[in-house]
Amino acid sequence: MAGEGEVPDGSGSELEQLRARIAALEAEREERRAERPKRHWARSTLATVLIVLGCVLAPLGAVAAWTASIVGDTGRYVDTVEPLARDKDIQNAVANRVTDAVMDHLDVPALLAETPVADRPLVEKALGRLGPSLQSAVRSFVHDKAQAVVASDAFDRIWTDANRRIHDAVVKALTGEGGGTVKIEGDKVTVDLGPVVEEVKDRLVDSGLTVAKNIPEIHTDFTVVQSEDIGRARTGFRLLELAGVWLPVISVLLIAGGVALSAHRRKALVAGALGFAFAVGLLGIALAVFRVVYLDALPSGVSQPAAESVYDTLIRFLRTSVRVGIALGVVVALAAWLTGPGRRAGFVRQMWHAGIGAVRSTAARAGLRTGPVGRFVHRYRTWISWILVAAAVLTFILWPYPTGWVVVGLALALLFALAVVEFVAEDEPAATKT
Repeated sequence: MAGEGEVPDGSGSELEQLRARIAALEAEREERRAERPKRHWARSTLATVLIVLGCVLAPLGAVAAWTASIVGDTGRYVDTVEPLARDKDIQNAVANRVTDAVMDHLDVPALLAETPVADRPLVEKALGRLGPSLQSAVRSFVHDKAQAVVASDAFDRIWTDANRRIHDAVVKALTGEGGGTVKIEGDKVTVDLGPVVEEVKDRLVDSGLTVAKNIPEIHTDFTVVQSEDIGRARTGFRLLELAGVWLPVISVLLIAGGVALSAHRRKALVAGALGFAFAVGLLGIALAVFRVVYLDALPSGVSQPAAESVYDTLIRFLRTSVRVGIALGVVVALAAWLTGPGRRAGFVRQMWHAGIGAVRSTAARAGLRTGPVGRFVHRYRTWISWILVAAAVLTFILWPYPTGWVVVGLALALLFALAVVEFVAEDEPAATKT
């Protein structure tokens, strides 16, 4: 019989080995814990710096991408300014400017030459008393014709064709290169309305005001942008154009590098994505603030409604980029959080699996079987999921000019595809199920 303190079957040695193994693991853990601050401090600091720097560059990257698209893509520029031709405030401002130019060259007394000789003394006598009224009537007549021109398809065509032809001149206006109808004069970017004036002259002649055909060729300018800081802005615009699409890529790579260096990659990814969205959101706020400052600084002679329309139209694609950045950052942060080990994230995943499982059970009771396809999908589900994620990312990268709704749509499409994979996956033959 074994002694009272003995362990039968030689298990005492195994217990001692187990205790020694536990002690070794504890010592190893303590050693790692002692080394961790020394080993991770520099890496964590560098990761934080990279993520912060990437977030700081994010709004500059959005501006750089917008700049490169405006300068380097004629079609993009035309798409940007084309809606201005149908803007009522722009039409009113252009009609007023064209009317002023025509009236400066229209000799109202010459209208007497259009009357019969016998009636000319009476008209001259009436003109002496009603001259200002006649001048006002003629101006109103010219303005009506100018308004009709700018509201017609002719003005839309003139505006679009002119902007397509003068894209190189817009590059000059914004970067200091090239030349053309658009030009910088002092602190203004102007567009020549000569073709519109010619169209108005033709309509005046067709309407019976034949004296308008004697008006010489007129080149009058319409101010698109005016600012005392346009020279300095042009320098910055040139630098952003050179940065092009590389600046947003560098911003993303810096954040990705910071996440890769971080000791807690998932938390770093959530923080980096939210920081990216926040920084781009600040750009949106800055655009709204600058809009107020810019409009307040305009001279009193500039049409405020027209200036508002021009500003809002020129930056509308930049605002779209802001929405894209915010949506992308939020989607990535949500994806990183939902795939993490947190209790709430785990609860959301449980609800996801439970919902799909309930649908699958209902389909199975109705006789639906996935067969070999389901077993194949179950076996390679991880690979299939990553392929779907890569396809969504590639689609976003290759999309010419994505919007915030494109980001949301791709995220929802990816969720739907992952739900289908989860539904189809079947880990055992249908015949063995009870």
